[in-house]
Amino acid sequence: MTKQQRLAAIKNYIGKMPSLPTTVTKILEICNDPQTSPSDLNRIISVDPVLMGKVMKLINSAYYGLTQKVTSLVRAIIMLGINTVKNLALSTAVLGSLGSKKNFQAMNMDGFWRHSLCVGVTSKLIAKMRKVDSKSLEEYFIAGLLHDIGKIPLNNKLANDYVVAMHISDTEHIPLYQAEKSSLSINHSEVGHLIVVSWQLSHEVRDAVTYHHKVSDYAGKHKDFVYTIALANAFSNMNEIGYSGDRFPEPLDPKVYEYLGVTLEDLDEIEDLVNGEIENASIFLKLAQQ
Repeated sequence: MTKQQRLAAIKNYIGKMPSLPTTVTKILEICNDPQTSPSDLNRIISVDPVLMGKVMKLINSAYYGLTQKVTSLVRAIIMLGINTVKNLALSTAVLGSLGSKKNFQAMNMDGFWRHSLCVGVTSKLIAKMRKVDSKSLEEYFIAGLLHDIGKIPLNNKLANDYVVAMHISDTEHIPLYQAEKSSLSINHSEVGHLIVVSWQLSHEVRDAVTYHHKVSDYAGKHKDFVYTIALANAFSNMNEIGYSGDRFPEPLDPKVYEYLGVTLEDLDEIEDLVNGEIENASIFLKLAQQ
């Protein structure tokens, strides 16, 4: 397959992906309004029985450890918070389209999603450590969860070529995104960018997906997100939590640690917490994929 054919196959795949459901689009729109209330979300979610069921399952899951079952959707939204509900809706849409085993021909699905969960959880914990506004914490989680989303079309449409790219990364001891670029003419960050733009996700998520391997090239206004997701990704790779397919990642630019005010020692201290949070947050992923 030629370079042009590979690029055409990926763009065709993305072009045929279903758009975000109307319910999810409406949720994203109203959540951008600071005046949005739980009753606003209730009106939208209550006419989508599938999403409503996921919200109720989430609030009553072990992740929240409540002693009494919640039966009211409005109360569930209030307890979860608007951003958590928004990101559950978004995750449901994204993973419903891309999270099945048929999309993973070259890479282990469970290892991939565990790595993705690790980056999401670690990003959220780093943001929390830095005392980021609590309303933004779930956005860090979703940006981390989706940072490698571009690997899925590569796994699906260019499976044999992707195995070759991973082999090149392993034998030449180079980062996977560089091996992808040299052998496929496009890397997973570039594919991820096409996806998040197509789905009109937030600029914070878009920039984190696009630049998590190229922080030195980033000149936008969402450094907090880009640097945090890059650091969380490095942490996951260093500790071999899940499997990203990247056995020889680049050392992280020191300015990331400096900018965030976070050290490797700080991350070592949260490793046990990260593993515990991954287990808890897996319910989030399971609900989204049902």
